[in-house]
Amino acid sequence: MRHLGILAHSAEGAALCFRTFCQEGFRELGPDDHPDVTLDLIALARSMPAWDAGDHAAVREILAGSVRRLAAAGADFFVCPDNTAHLALEHPGDELALPGLHIVQVVADQAARDGRTRVGVLGTRFTMDGPLYPRELAARGIAAEVPDPADRETVDRIIFGELVNGVFTEDARREYVRIIERLAARGCDAVALVCTEIPLLITPEASPLPTLDSTRLLARAAFDVAADRRPLPAWRGGRFDGR
Repeated sequence: MRHLGILAHSAEGAALCFRTFCQEGFRELGPDDHPDVTLDLIALARSMPAWDAGDHAAVREILAGSVRRLAAAGADFFVCPDNTAHLALEHPGDELALPGLHIVQVVADQAARDGRTRVGVLGTRFTMDGPLYPRELAARGIAAEVPDPADRETVDRIIFGELVNGVFTEDARREYVRIIERLAARGCDAVALVCTEIPLLITPEASPLPTLDSTRLLARAAFDVAADRRPLPAWRGGRFDGR
């Protein structure tokens, strides 16, 4: 089996990815068993000034340092359970020290397998306003929808004010459900939860639309690679150009 490296960027999403990966091992391989996994996390506070300044090159260098540490720990490939981080990972630069699965590819592929035609996108303001999900969904013939500006602000405020800090409230859940209902009214047939903390707040049972849980989808794809059920990825940063 292959050794997974988890390039963490926010703690709650990374922890959910780690747990899901290990639980997949328990389910598939037997009690207490899973492929080797190493998690590396440089505090999000180190990157936030660069995010706010739009300096993707600076964020990429921080993330690349984590990938180097994962390679030194013996990992064969990496995943990054943070959708926004992929904006920086796609920024031009030297090849990363390990190949990685691209979270947006994983989610878009699942949307296509599910036969979705119009997917609502909930994530940070950087992700909702960014090109990655419109690009990858469109490549599969799927339209991407984001909430209106006021609702985008609400989604982002709750992420950075609450979710990444492990705070999950009923008020926040009600706000997200309201926003998902508005996406449903605009013709969406699924909602992509593409801040990796959102699945901890919005379960499939709570959502007015079928969910695409980016965190757990990535963890399960990572397990398939680690268990040699899926080939090693080839992407090493820069614009993702493969399906």
